Amino acid sequence: MDILNMIKASYMNLDLKAKSKSQVIEELAKKLDDAGIVSDLDLLISDIKIRESLSSTGIGFKIAIPHAKSKFISEPAIAFGKSKAGIEYDSMDGDNAHLFFLICMPETGGNLHLKALAKLSRNLIHESFRIALEEAKTEKEVLEVLKDIDKEDQYA
Repeated sequence: MDILNMIKASYMNLDLKAKSKSQVIEELAKKLDDAGIVSDLDLLISDIKIRESLSSTGIGFKIAIPHAKSKFISEPAIAFGKSKAGIEYDSMDGDNAHLFFLICMPETGGNLHLKALAKLSRNLIHESFRIALEEAKTEKEVLEVLKDIDKEDQYA
């Protein structure tokens, strides 16, 4: 599974306007809809929010990784967003989230979303990786930070 095949510059919002968890999900899902890979935006958002209601995907370290499998997305995709101000996300450590990865997989994708979640998490525990993402100013710079994510323990 190649994370970089799932995330594109057009799936990014480096200046989220969201003020809440719900608005973050809506803004990032809209990026996927704008890319033409969503058949029903409202129902995709509903699937993501249903998953989020089970337990928060705010993992700490100022990061949230909402995710869902849905029949309303046509291909595996990861939207990325940043918020300078931070957004309250019910994170495990109580801090606001600043970096967001929205993982959306077709229902037929098996456990691909869990593999993507695990791979992102393994990299995001490294402070140097998080700082590089926080400091990235353009979509191209974000992709540059992510280019080696599929290599294990890149930031170890």
